[in-house]
Amino acid sequence: MNAIHPPADLRRARQSLIEQGRCPEGLVSGPVARSWQRSLAHGLQPMGRLDLPDPAADGQLRRAQAVSHDLIAHSSPVMEFLFEQVRHSGSVVVLADRSGMLVHSLGDADFVSRAERVALRCGASWHERHRGTNAIGTALAEDKAVEIHGAEHFLDRNAFLTCAAAPIASASGELMGILDISGDHRGAHPHTLGLVATAARMIENRLLAASCRRELRLHLHARPEGIGTLAEGILALSPDGWIVGANRAALALLRIRPVDLRATALDNVAETPLQALLARARQRPGEAQPLRLQDGRVLYAQLHADPHAVTIPFGNAPAVATDCSESAMEARPQDALARLDTGDSRWHLAAEKARRVLQKSISVLILGESGVGKELFARACHDSGPRRAGPFVAINCASIPEHLIESELFGYAPGAFTGARREGLPGRLRQAHGGTLFLDEIGDMPLALQSHLLRVLQERQVTPLGGGKPVDVDFTLICATHHPLREEAAAGRFRNDLYWRINGLTLVLPPLRERTDFGALTARLLVDLCPDRRLTIAADLMDAFRAHAWPGNLREYASILRTACALISNDESRIGWEHLADDIAEELRSAGRARQKPTEADPPPRSGDEPSRQRTDLPPRNLRELSRAAIALALEQRRGNVSQAARDLGISRQTLYRKIQD
Repeated sequence: MNAIHPPADLRRARQSLIEQGRCPEGLVSGPVARSWQRSLAHGLQPMGRLDLPDPAADGQLRRAQAVSHDLIAHSSPVMEFLFEQVRHSGSVVVLADRSGMLVHSLGDADFVSRAERVALRCGASWHERHRGTNAIGTALAEDKAVEIHGAEHFLDRNAFLTCAAAPIASASGELMGILDISGDHRGAHPHTLGLVATAARMIENRLLAASCRRELRLHLHARPEGIGTLAEGILALSPDGWIVGANRAALALLRIRPVDLRATALDNVAETPLQALLARARQRPGEAQPLRLQDGRVLYAQLHADPHAVTIPFGNAPAVATDCSESAMEARPQDALARLDTGDSRWHLAAEKARRVLQKSISVLILGESGVGKELFARACHDSGPRRAGPFVAINCASIPEHLIESELFGYAPGAFTGARREGLPGRLRQAHGGTLFLDEIGDMPLALQSHLLRVLQERQVTPLGGGKPVDVDFTLICATHHPLREEAAAGRFRNDLYWRINGLTLVLPPLRERTDFGALTARLLVDLCPDRRLTIAADLMDAFRAHAWPGNLREYASILRTACALISNDESRIGWEHLADDIAEELRSAGRARQKPTEADPPPRSGDEPSRQRTDLPPRNLRELSRAAIALALEQRRGNVSQAARDLGISRQTLYRKIQD
């Protein structure tokens, strides 16, 4: 437990903060002083009144719990154990998601009613911008375990609380949530912070084991007796020896950072080859082996493999199988979808569902904001399915002029109309025969054309424009749109019968700002863009990337990284601010300054929103920057709906697509 500040020091520090805008050094600890400054910058006042909406009323809580399903599932048993340790102490054990919204709790009945009076209940946001200094919000901001006691809370209404909280990270190092114990400040215990921090590590280890259950795992410690204890480090390795996951202890033991995951091979940090570890493990299963690191230190490692573990090839050495049973043949598929999977649970679940229907000729509908990678996902589905040898024909229904889309899709007979090709045109539907037809932005297809497409899907025949004999077609259909297509169909803007025809399986791809695999995804993009180099990103720049709203999602992020890769010198290996285009660098810096010190003109934040989703008004310096800012704002306000954003901007969809891709 941190030293409790004397009440007189707290009063002096708070008075100085209110009157002079800063805390005198030495009166309060660094985390509390920084949090008070942030709380004041968010426009909060210690005695001020809070008027926050109830997110549970409009379904935000249910959506947040659905997004955090894995976090809640693996945290619940640990929380129950933790609650048994503090039962009857007038406490509540709380789990918050990465935005600060409380999504699960357990508490003593005699304290729960008091806690609910200050909204310490599921559905409420305890982000600092909403509640000021508090253990949950401050642990989010500081990214470390913190304890806030009594009057250290910025809001006077919360001064009866003592709270200890610790962050929970995924196997890829992404923040997933916060675990907290809160109680009456008169019952503060010196071991509460250590208890909650230990419980958070237990949850992290459970999450790592679940998300990397099919990978080879190394359990590490400086002493062989430490393996199997809560202090052990755990590494997850890909089949080719790359480090794809780690807990905090492993990161500390290897002296690497979360951003290095999926960009670092085991042989970059260890002198002992992986095949040597595997060979020893086969001879002496379960025994801790010495692992010499590149810096000369020696750790002890124990190998763990799932019964379905895959064969581990390494360099040019013979492949060493960690399991030779029949079940090993049921290993995780190494197909095109797997190659795109960098660890986000929602993306992974979508890929798993897609695999199950690819063999059954069920149409797939992919939903998601513009730029999340719907076409990339569709192409990976094709390459992972039984028609991979056939053509993949992609059509963007929003980018083809309306008067041409019918002939593009269905083709036309010779001489069907003035200007037609003499030999006619087979059309894209016939070109997709034997393969996959991908209709992107199908929500923008004209209604008249939808009936024609429905007929083709029902009859499996295409009749060219201008007449002619119907031609049989056989293809897998994948459609995508950023529109809420069910609502569009209910409103009559999309044919209801066509909606049910294309909606064999609906998959929703998460936007970039909500993905939990940002670091691993970045590493993969860098490998794709610069396959011959090992590039990393400066820590402060990576923090700015993580906090950005990314209205253009993966398309926008990949474009920025592509430019950075072009600007970096051959003798450099770390991308920094100097490798960004000037307008992008200024946008990221301005957004960072705005998050630190929002102006009075900023709109009040919505409960449950992440910091990256707050609007930032940037002073444009030129026409290009003004255009980019206007597009970003329109897309953010319309939640990625390109058609609505284009209408707001007074331009066509095609023009907006072109400007997004510039």
